[in-house]
Amino acid sequence: MRPLVLIATIATAAPAAAQMHDMRGMHMPGMTMPPPKKAPARPKPAKTAPARKTPRAANPKPAAMPGMDMTAPTPASCQPEHAAMGHCSPTPAATTADAPPNMPAGTDQPAGNAPPPAPPTTLAAARFYDPATMARANRTMRDEHGGMRFAQILFNLAEVQVRRGRDGYRWDGAGWFGGDIDRLVVKSEGEGGFGDRIDDAEVQALYSRAIDPYWNLQAGVRQDLGMGAHRTYATVGIEGLAPYWFDVEGALFLSDKGDLLARAEAWYDQRITQRLILQPRIELNLAAQDMPASRVGAGLSTAELGLRLRYEIKRELAPYVGVSWDGRYGATARYARSDGQDHGGVALALGLRTWF
Repeated sequence: MRPLVLIATIATAAPAAAQMHDMRGMHMPGMTMPPPKKAPARPKPAKTAPARKTPRAANPKPAAMPGMDMTAPTPASCQPEHAAMGHCSPTPAATTADAPPNMPAGTDQPAGNAPPPAPPTTLAAARFYDPATMARANRTMRDEHGGMRFAQILFNLAEVQVRRGRDGYRWDGAGWFGGDIDRLVVKSEGEGGFGDRIDDAEVQALYSRAIDPYWNLQAGVRQDLGMGAHRTYATVGIEGLAPYWFDVEGALFLSDKGDLLARAEAWYDQRITQRLILQPRIELNLAAQDMPASRVGAGLSTAELGLRLRYEIKRELAPYVGVSWDGRYGATARYARSDGQDHGGVALALGLRTWF
């Protein structure tokens, strides 16, 4: 009986053992295993209406990158490049129709007449440094930026004049020392013949004051030398650069005897090349009365016309050649003839224009 029961038990347990080949079927005595958990059932998707397709933007907004601010600018700060990418919309500019009626704008407004602000009278550094030290520093700064002292000596004419029967010489120069506004000027001119005394000569000492960028007002004294009367004159005159680059000088002379003289000069430097310059020149001398001691007659006493061509070896040194014509008129010509002198004529001029 027992063998039959054993066979029936094995036959019954064989299908169950065949279905369990994992670890759950293998347990040790005294060890209990939890029952296996059932997998949760998947929910069925709900039926929804099909989504509508939206049109794609012409300029899609790019995705933001980490650390990058993609906030669209406000319309007030919308730049053209941002507007071109579609990031913002520029605000339309206001038109003249938006402005209040009958209200001038821009350059249509009338000129104002409000007084300008007062210029500062103190230096900021004066709050920290001694006033005397600041005054010296301020003066040094002015000297280095235009308030300096200069000097120059210029001989516009220094020449030998070759005449028929009588050769001579002539000079006309000036020197000055000072600044841009105030200067001391010394002028001298004269002429003579070789082997004789100086015929005419004069020296002027003048104070020169700039009255604008192109003109100087001058006043001082003049002393005559040479063969004539040695008279002293009070002098007032003007010199400067006229329009079209004409150098002009004019002066009045009142002597210690009450004699009144006048002089006008002008010349022009016509550049032919950078080194070759043609200079026409004119000088007129006048007197208000006859001056027998000085051999000068009333009216137009002397006139001189010249044309000189110079070559600038350098700016400070320029030899020249030219012609000069001078004449005496009225009583001045009579004085010259009575003294055995020529009353005028043409001369060949050979000279040197220099300055330093």
